[in-house]
Amino acid sequence: MSTPPNSAGTISETTLWKGHTSQWVHFWYYLFCIVLAIGCLAGAVVTAGLAAIGLVVPLLMWVIRWWATKCTAYELTTQRLKISTGILNKHLDELELFRVKDYSMTQPLFLRMMGLGNLTMVTSDISTPTVSIKAIAQVEKVREMLRTTVQTERDRKRVRAFDVDDNDGDGMLHD
Repeated sequence: MSTPPNSAGTISETTLWKGHTSQWVHFWYYLFCIVLAIGCLAGAVVTAGLAAIGLVVPLLMWVIRWWATKCTAYELTTQRLKISTGILNKHLDELELFRVKDYSMTQPLFLRMMGLGNLTMVTSDISTPTVSIKAIAQVEKVREMLRTTVQTERDRKRVRAFDVDDNDGDGMLHD
């Protein structure tokens, strides 16, 4: 998986995967909004329709959570993982792939039933020591793509992970 240099002599970067967190991750939150809306409707019967104004609250809760989730985007390239977040104010966080030290995939039962999973990375990046991508489709494929790309990027940059083991537990390295 060698990336050819572009006309300027630098290595070109290509997108391997783009995705979003699934809305299924908020199932219980959305269910609570529905129950709250039903409560407002039931209260509207007793209060001659006045409690129906309360329907605005669960509706706003639902829309804001849905929008915030939809506005979080992930892009895995041959060199970086880009995480874009924010509804009104946008924030872009980039993780250089050679900094990824370890990754794990989890598929809780509910997410697995929906064909989704979580991907968590431990990194040597100071600003983001742990990165979690929650409830994504084809998580096995993305994990394997990440694994291959991390190794390729480490080889290209000639970077190797160096683990220091503290056997005594005192925080000091000994000969």
